[in-house]
Formats: sequence, structure tokens, C-alpha cells
Amino acid sequence: MTQEQNILQELRTIEDEIYWQAVETKDARFDGIFFYGVASTGIYCRPSCPSRRPRREKVGFYASAEAAETGGFRPCLRCRPREEATRNPHVEMVLRVCRSIEAQADAAPSLEALGAELGVSPYHIQRTFKNVTGITPRQYAAAHRLRLFKSSIKDGGELTAAMYDAGYGSSSRLYEHAPAQLGMTPATYRRGGKGMSINYTIVECGLGLLLVAATARGMCAVNFGETRESLEAALAAEYPSAELRRDGADLKECVVALLRHLDGSEPHLQLPLDVQATAFQLRVWEELRRIPYGATRSYKEVAAAIGQPTATRAVARACATNPVALVNPCHRVVREGGDPGGYRWGIERKQKLLEQEQQAVVQTVQVD
Repeated sequence: MTQEQNILQELRTIEDEIYWQAVETKDARFDGIFFYGVASTGIYCRPSCPSRRPRREKVGFYASAEAAETGGFRPCLRCRPREEATRNPHVEMVLRVCRSIEAQADAAPSLEALGAELGVSPYHIQRTFKNVTGITPRQYAAAHRLRLFKSSIKDGGELTAAMYDAGYGSSSRLYEHAPAQLGMTPATYRRGGKGMSINYTIVECGLGLLLVAATARGMCAVNFGETRESLEAALAAEYPSAELRRDGADLKECVVALLRHLDGSEPHLQLPLDVQATAFQLRVWEELRRIPYGATRSYKEVAAAIGQPTATRAVARACATNPVALVNPCHRVVREGGDPGGYRWGIERKQKLLEQEQQAVVQTVQVD
């Protein structure tokens, strides 16, 4: 498969991801903005519908109730999508920004230009856009440019013409930005990492064994375990089609940083990642990295911090699916009242991690 075909196969529509995030978290701010239909039930709903969340592959998005009904769906009796919904002004503004960016794909407008067009400050646009979508206007512009390129090729356009029509000045810009901006794309992940080369190593630490695995772009797995065999089997199951090579030399710096972090001598980790995630997961993991070393936050506090106060369960799921222990410190998220809650690598490890960090902070204060 050529590089062009790989890029085309891996691109996704960023707006659908934003909409799915709203459905998953029952985000009422999107009521009236779009509707979603569920193929398995033939019903369409508002984003905030209290019904059980459907599976992603069964969901389609529609701009209006009429469009959903034309598509063969009937209105939900619980959320009554036909009734008038108050459209959230922040979401409305974000969609206006999206349309403005799409109208100028060859030269994405600056925050200052967008602010002048909408009559608000550039800071307000940046903050509101990221709060609603999980990405910045610049990232949206880059994703839209890729989407244009994909659409043109799919419709039979010539590669070079499609590239320039989408706003790329050269093929190198396309190849440089496509994978980097999207990270490990869902398509790559669904193919079991086909075409990827992953180096890994397993070392001993105070919490048992630690597996560290990385692609050429960054770490894709940091896992605790009891045996080397179980850790290797889990990595192979996660990436069954990737080329897995046990080579600790290339991972030495990352491993040293992680071990120093575990013994308290390097509290702040800044390591490159290459992980597959939804926009919502990325927002949660980014917020986890803001929790100070030795401190904790409740799932509810994390949900509020990312602007989704009702998404406590979704935050818990994002923590449970974190593929890189320590780097995304999901162990610092606990239940209200201080109960540790769950941990992908065992509750005892979580408790020990928290105790070690708190002790390290106390010792640092005493030394100072």
C-alpha cells in the first residue's frame, strides 16, 4: 500500500468525532445543533437523550429532525427531538468558527481575524472552541484540510491537484502533518497496528514488572504486570499485526525517566506519545497531566475541569482505557471522599503509587 493510500485510509471526519463525544457524554449544549440516529433501533435522538448509549458503529448524525426522518428514523419518545430546543450560544459560535475556517481552507484565518468577524476576543474563541470540541481552531483547520484532500481523491481527483486544492503547498507538508496531527489513527489501531514497528522492553521496578513500548513517534504502551509472558501477550493482543521487537536500547531514555519518576526523583514526565484516542479521551488525559505530583482529583472534578460536569462515568472510562501508565497519571483520580476507586493495573499498585508520591512531596518540603 502506498503512502497516499495509507493516509487516505486513516483519515477521519473530525466533526463526527466531536458529535460522538457529545452523544457519549449526553452534552445538552448540542441539543438543537444536531441529532443522531441509531441503525439498530430506527430511532433518532437529541445528544442529551437519557437513553442507553448506542455503539458507535450504529450511529449516524443529522443536521435536522427532518433529515433524520428522511433517513428513515422515527423520533425518540424519551427525549422528544421534535420539540423546540434552546441552542447553546457557545456551540453556535464554535460552529460559525468551523464554517469560517472551512470557507478559507487554503489559508486558515487567524484567531484575530475570527475574533473580528464574530465580534469577540481571540482568547474567547480559543478557549470556547477547545472547551466544546477538545481541539484548537488551528487543529480543526488542519483536519479540515486533510478532509478536503480525502474527498477530492475519493471523487476521482488527481493527487497533485487535490493536494494543492486542499491548501498544501507541497507533498512534504501533507505527509509531515497528516499522521502527526492525528496521532495513531483509529484506522491504524483497528488494523492491529498493521505496518507499524513497535520496540518494547520489560524492566523490574518497585511495583513489579514494567513494559514500555514505543513507535518511532512516541510511546504507545506503559503497562505494569506480574510476568514477562503476560505483558508480552497483552502487547501482542493489542497490536496483533504490528512488528514487535524487543530492543531496550532505543527506549533507554524513556525507561530511565519512568523509573526515576517511580522513585520520586523526577516528578514531572514529558515524554512523547503515539496513542489512539477520541477527542474526549485526549481532553481527559491532558487534564490528568495537570494534576500535581502527589495530589489527587475526583472523577467529578476532572469532568468539571474539562467543561463536562455530567460526564463522570465517561471520565472513568477514559481513565480505565489509558494505555500509558504514569505518563497519563490516571492513578491520581479517585472517588469522591478519597476512596481510590479502580485502576487498570490493580488497586494495590494505585494505592502504593499515591503513597509514594505523597511521601516524596513531604520529604521535599522537609528538605526545603
